[in-house]
Amino acid sequence: MTSLATSPATATRQAGQMNVRVFESRDLMGAAAAHDIAEALRQALAAKPHVRMVFAAAPSQSEVLAALASAPDLDWTRVTAFHMDEYIGLAPAAPERFAHWLDQHLFDRVPFHQVHRIVPEPDPAAAAARYAALLAEAPIDIICLGIGVNGHIAFNDPPVADFADPLDVKIVVLDDDCRQQQVDDDCFPRFEDVPEQAITLTVPRLMRAEKLFCVVPGSLKRDAVRAALYDPISTRCPASILRQHPDCTLYLDTESNPDA
Repeated sequence: MTSLATSPATATRQAGQMNVRVFESRDLMGAAAAHDIAEALRQALAAKPHVRMVFAAAPSQSEVLAALASAPDLDWTRVTAFHMDEYIGLAPAAPERFAHWLDQHLFDRVPFHQVHRIVPEPDPAAAAARYAALLAEAPIDIICLGIGVNGHIAFNDPPVADFADPLDVKIVVLDDDCRQQQVDDDCFPRFEDVPEQAITLTVPRLMRAEKLFCVVPGSLKRDAVRAALYDPISTRCPASILRQHPDCTLYLDTESNPDA
């Protein structure tokens, strides 16, 4: 029997420079992505003493992070972790904060050398500048990300995404589609509970990473994936810029695959 980690994709193709792989199920997709991320991490650790990674916090990433946390032969003590966005205005102990979600799903499960969490309090602008400085200390080797229902990457929604953004980390106002997604993902009970602002890594900061692994399951993401793959590259679908990254792989299941 073929294991989850080595199950072949049902379809592969190119979209610009981006590799696209489609799997029969969300579990197979997540396991395959984790397998590839783990292999990239092993190669990076073999080539350099320390590796820096950025992780998205979202239910769409649950399967890949679970599989990655149990991957063998990874020296996490030589890996520094970041995350790519955080809400402004939630209580520090609020379970909806992305840092807490990543603590539960990854950061507390493996022995990272260091984890840098975005802490907006007490001054979000100062927090964004501090996080940008931490990111700038050395190259980012690997980013694990997703795509939002409006095509956002990190919290770069269409109204605020800037492919030539001069900042690496900034404060943004979340659009209504993005906020509704948080309710649809069962992260908040009501639209009114979703914060209106967040701190996010910008598009250029994401695009400067060495390798991108983008995991996008579910039927709610199909239209966004279609736009990312086939629409003109523009901030109307921020994820469309991923087609220009020299080493980005997009992982889909049958529900998110627009060509199914």
